[in-house]
Amino acid sequence: MSASVLSLNVGAPQPNSAKKVGTTGIGKVPVGSVEVRAPGPKHGGLGSGVAGDFIGDTRHHGGDSQAVYAFAREELDRWGEELGRELPNGMFGENLTTLGLDVDSAVVGEVWEVGDEVVLEVCGPRIPCATFTARMGERGWAKRFAARGRTGAYLSVVSPGTIRSGDPVVVRSRPDHGITVPVTFRAFMGDLDAAQRVLDSGCLVETEAAELRAMVERRAPAGVELDA
Repeated sequence: MSASVLSLNVGAPQPNSAKKVGTTGIGKVPVGSVEVRAPGPKHGGLGSGVAGDFIGDTRHHGGDSQAVYAFAREELDRWGEELGRELPNGMFGENLTTLGLDVDSAVVGEVWEVGDEVVLEVCGPRIPCATFTARMGERGWAKRFAARGRTGAYLSVVSPGTIRSGDPVVVRSRPDHGITVPVTFRAFMGDLDAAQRVLDSGCLVETEAAELRAMVERRAPAGVELDA
């Protein structure tokens, strides 16, 4: 089966009691098509890379390296079976619900061609937060989601344009460093070996590499220095 965009999902502002910002766009609903473009920096930019998609917590979400969020329909189905409930497209706050694409085998820096115009680049994992837990209404949700480790992928916009429901997704290039989205997730969750691999590869944008280095410095045992 060829890979495609099963659903395009956009969120409007909704109340959010889980964070002080008070609003969220995680409650996304399917639309027929979207315009995507690089939103600029996380602080002071346009927020989402999807025109019309709302982001409430601009401190932690949005910006060029989190412009578009993709999650596999197959993974939603697996969670639906475990939770005993139907999970509609967009339930995890994803902009692109894919079909036939193993999003979580993607390598950071991998390039996707989506439809006729748009080119996206895999940037890293989604980190579960309080808003996600509140939306799911499942006890210990963030911990369960993290333990699974298949988070979907954030993408940057290399070439802007229109994406339509049903558009094909083609992986056009893949770096040879081998750092996948799940490895990067483990790194940000405190796995120091994974963090060293990620930093050594140079696959992250500098702002996220700096965040990861800071995490390693906080968590590394006393007297242990991070390799240059």
